Amino acid sequence: MRELDSVERVGVVGAGTMGNGIAQVAATAGYDVVMRDIEQEFVDRGFDAIDSSLGRLVDGNKLTEDEAAATRERITGTTDLDDLADCDLVVEAAVEEMEIKQEIFADLDETIPDDVVLATNTSTLSVTSIASATSRQELVVGVHFMNPVPVMDGVEIVVGERTGEKTTALAHDFAEELGKETWESDDKPGFVSNRILMPWINEGIRTLDEGVATKEDIDRGMKLGTNVPMGPLELADHIGLDICLDATETLHDELGDRYTPAYLLKRKVEAGDLGKKTGRGFYEYD
Repeated sequence: MRELDSVERVGVVGAGTMGNGIAQVAATAGYDVVMRDIEQEFVDRGFDAIDSSLGRLVDGNKLTEDEAAATRERITGTTDLDDLADCDLVVEAAVEEMEIKQEIFADLDETIPDDVVLATNTSTLSVTSIASATSRQELVVGVHFMNPVPVMDGVEIVVGERTGEKTTALAHDFAEELGKETWESDDKPGFVSNRILMPWINEGIRTLDEGVATKEDIDRGMKLGTNVPMGPLELADHIGLDICLDATETLHDELGDRYTPAYLLKRKVEAGDLGKKTGRGFYEYD
């Protein structure tokens, strides 16, 4: 297994919200990054998001213009998985569907050298099941970044059934190299973060659906009463209601009725009101 001090080139599979964020923070930390998605349109959108994020950091005096430009130059976009063949570490950040992730990991297993760690950014799916698609299960680990990646300080390291101790240590060290703090979870449904977060969001949605209070008062009550920066409905909009539904359904399948998704959450997703990314969720956005 390659040591962290030998990691110079990082591959990121997926150029969506999480993927482009991971690519940005890795490049900001000095790594050369290859960001891959299945269509050039998705890669271009990823770069647009990175440019906007870097611009905000410059405007907030958190990066200089030269530092932002250097970060951008370290990222290469591609639609060809073979372009990741010379990467020293690969992080997958594709859609949250087991079959797709297993297919990606099977392809990576054939493309990437045998001593390279493959990490998944999954938020609820089994790292062990994802790793089973490879011949290197001891080198597969969960590295669950929080959204938005450039802003959030935490990364959840998830240890699969066969994840090696050195692989786990490298995952912690890599995240810390990116300026993040880490915590560790066993490969149980929802891990630490979403096992606790999704029921909180789901109950907030039920509270709205059952007419207990307005959405504004639900969020205001949680922010003022528990000192969180966002209430459950506002946070759900930022995460994406479709992602919240997928995560809650995964937890429901694994853990039973206490994780049954709220009816209103299903209805919103069916209507295409997915939150901030579609301009409408529980709130409306420009």
